Amino acid sequence: MNNKNELFEHAPVGKAVAKMAIPTIISMLVVVIYNMADTFFIGQTGDAMKVAAVSISAPVFTVMMAIGNLFGIGGSSAIARALGAKNSERAKKITSFCCYASIGLGVIIMLVCILGMDGILQLIGASENTSAYAREYITLIAVSGPFIILGFAFGNILRGEGAARQSMTGNMIGTITNIILDPILILVFDMGVFGAALATLIGNMAACTYYFIFFIRKKSSLSISPKYFSMADGIVMDVVKIGVPASLNTILMSVAQIVLNNALIQYGDTPVAAMGVASKTNMLVVLLQVGLCSGIQPLIGYNYGAKNFKRLNQVFKFTAMCAVILGSILTVFIFFAKTFLIRSFINHEAVVAVGTQIMLALQLPGPFLGLLFLCINTLQGMGKALPSLILTFCRQGLVFVPLIFVFDALFHLDGVIYAQPVADYFSIILAGVICLITLKKVEGTNKEENVCRN
Repeated sequence: MNNKNELFEHAPVGKAVAKMAIPTIISMLVVVIYNMADTFFIGQTGDAMKVAAVSISAPVFTVMMAIGNLFGIGGSSAIARALGAKNSERAKKITSFCCYASIGLGVIIMLVCILGMDGILQLIGASENTSAYAREYITLIAVSGPFIILGFAFGNILRGEGAARQSMTGNMIGTITNIILDPILILVFDMGVFGAALATLIGNMAACTYYFIFFIRKKSSLSISPKYFSMADGIVMDVVKIGVPASLNTILMSVAQIVLNNALIQYGDTPVAAMGVASKTNMLVVLLQVGLCSGIQPLIGYNYGAKNFKRLNQVFKFTAMCAVILGSILTVFIFFAKTFLIRSFINHEAVVAVGTQIMLALQLPGPFLGLLFLCINTLQGMGKALPSLILTFCRQGLVFVPLIFVFDALFHLDGVIYAQPVADYFSIILAGVICLITLKKVEGTNKEENVCRN
């Protein structure tokens, strides 16, 4: 841990951010490719209904990702703060708890999905044209549940101790496996959506295998040994108070996607397919900025735990500058490549026409969207549950979902398309205000404590 302490405490801020964020950005790029792979290869079949079925099934995967984030982001924040306070024993207990809780909830989610399939298909907005394909896809995704949840959890937990490179490696193993298998199973063996789901299952199993080997070989200062498993001493609350807001953000994305799909389906299956393709492409802008900002969360947590607020503020300001630059570059790229990217998924004229319009709308907040994720991750890293919960609810819940209904009534399909960028701008402004107030309050409290000691 000496090298990691050096990185967290004394390395130049730019170097520390780069060391933590670049592997996470690469991991997110891998996630982007991973999420695009199924849709891309299904699109090569030329069947828009299969593309729509995979798109409307996305909320099921998102819920599993949310549970993985509950233990991953919540665990990473708690681990970073424990290590900052020099409490390695507690860090091991947190890791073990997150591991076995992830597996347990994964099995429960699998059973819920399989037994409640009819209700799920109705909820996500499957039509007569897409329900059979969606059922086929979701069934195998449900079986993948424990591996998906554990994979997302471990990917974040390793970053909590500064092992960003190993986290990236696990992600890449799972994604590369999935990408290799997708064309073989979908196109060569003509397995369609079932082949896409099977590739996802095998890819997540491969990633989890790597993470288990990493821990078993004792290459980590953390541990997944059952002997460290504990729910005492506030460990559960320490994980949940940050993990729940983080997972709610992802769950609300799933809820919002369901509401969005149901709003779009009234205009036909084509807008649903177009939104699915455009959303997959827009992940390049969103997830790379998420990668930058989630990568620095352990730096925030460690320095908050060590009460080094000067360094914490330096990390925040440097990352804010990087987020705007990265967001601007990605937005310009997507703007010029939008039609090419959509046609890469499916060369269907109606889908391309609507998809291009959606892509333009989604890029409007692109340059500044990273600031929202930076504020959320900073608050999570500091263990500030309530402010991060407020921001989580605003973007996908309190703002976006009502806007879908209001804009649909006022502007019809155009209104549904532009609800997300309007919600994003509102959330960015609110996030900046809440985060800056919290940082000033923490800094003021620290000055008062220093005066009292003197």
